[in-house]
Amino acid sequence: MRALPEPGRPGSADATTPTPEELMARIARGDEDAFASLYDLLAPRVCGLARRVVRDPAQAEEVAQEALVEIWRHAARFDPGRGSAIAWALTLTHRRAVDRVRSAQAGAERESRVAAASGEIAFDQVSEATLGRLERQQLRHCLKRLTELQHESIAMAYYGGLTYPQVASVLGVPLATVKTRMRDGLIRLRDCLGVGR
Repeated sequence: MRALPEPGRPGSADATTPTPEELMARIARGDEDAFASLYDLLAPRVCGLARRVVRDPAQAEEVAQEALVEIWRHAARFDPGRGSAIAWALTLTHRRAVDRVRSAQAGAERESRVAAASGEIAFDQVSEATLGRLERQQLRHCLKRLTELQHESIAMAYYGGLTYPQVASVLGVPLATVKTRMRDGLIRLRDCLGVGR
């Protein structure tokens, strides 16, 4: 098993900068310098996506690290005919982040079932569950009040973990349009939910 190389700074030896796809091909052959260059390019995006999906900074950092290690180990699986190297890496990261969230939820549910079976449900757990359910109902109600375009953009960004440029690409609209939809939709949600009053 190969060790993960330390991230480095891309050298300025040649005048042409390789594309992420070219770097992936080199990484697939075990080129550590190519991985260092790709790492420098991808790490901020991978960390940002993991943070948006997982929310917990420590867990997001672990997810990002696992995703980057997986990119190193499985670079040969990348198929440029199916999409860009960046999209492949972000998809891989998103899957890992969602898996981490699901695992955490399953663990919490297991603990709740064990506590319920032993008759140890605390008042705080019941009140938190009730409050959480009411907040989700209110959020669903407020989301229904948005326009379809606002709802779609917000859902992709906050529930799907996509960046604004990714949302714009998926919807086939300019980035400025997505930003405007998001801003207006979030203002309407804030007003509906009574946040900041």
